[in-house]
Amino acid sequence: MLNAFGALAQGTRLVLSKGLRRYVFMPVLVNLILYAGTIVYLLNNFGGWIDYWMLKVPGWLEWLEWLIWPLLVLSLVVVVFFTFTLVSNLIAAPFYGFLAEKVELRVTGQPPSDDRGFTRTAIDSLGRELVKLGYILPRMALLFALGFVPGLNLIMPFLWAAFSAWMMAITYLDYPMDNNRVSFKDMRRRLRARWWPTLTFGGWVLAATWIPLANLIFLPGAVAGSVLMWQQHYRQLPVVR
Repeated sequence: MLNAFGALAQGTRLVLSKGLRRYVFMPVLVNLILYAGTIVYLLNNFGGWIDYWMLKVPGWLEWLEWLIWPLLVLSLVVVVFFTFTLVSNLIAAPFYGFLAEKVELRVTGQPPSDDRGFTRTAIDSLGRELVKLGYILPRMALLFALGFVPGLNLIMPFLWAAFSAWMMAITYLDYPMDNNRVSFKDMRRRLRARWWPTLTFGGWVLAATWIPLANLIFLPGAVAGSVLMWQQHYRQLPVVR
């Protein structure tokens, strides 16, 4: 049985192999530009954001500032990270979908069941990313708001970790499923049905994205790894309309 870490490792080796490397250039370039822009933006604004939100702390909670400050920093870092991830995936989605198609052809010898062609697939990939955003953003906003509830905010790092793994799983495992005409609803059902491979894969991808610069290769590797996970864990599940 292929595990999540093995899928990510094999996927990274695949995208660096001859014949697939050329499909990685555009996603890497997109992420590199966004990565540099995000770092510059954070350096110029992060301190101001922290000061602003600390001023919003009510007087009766001032004695908890020692705890609120690190939780606030963590929450802002997570929100920035999510925003970077969502934007980069939105821009790179057509290239990731095409990469997933080429990886599936390499691994199985057969193309995905989708025959829309690159142009149509690219357009539909952007629409699929918007569907993902419509699913993820309200839940992310709810978690961010709950982080300011006294007492509840103490367990928020654990909730963020679980949500982050789930979000990464949805983001990357959807590429081969979309290529094989699996609806967004059916995709989520399949992920829940194989919840352990789903969360561990999402968790490893999440960890990989936090490694500076190396994540530029790990993210396309996660796309290839998602194809391997699709073949091993999800493809055989029955279709539900």
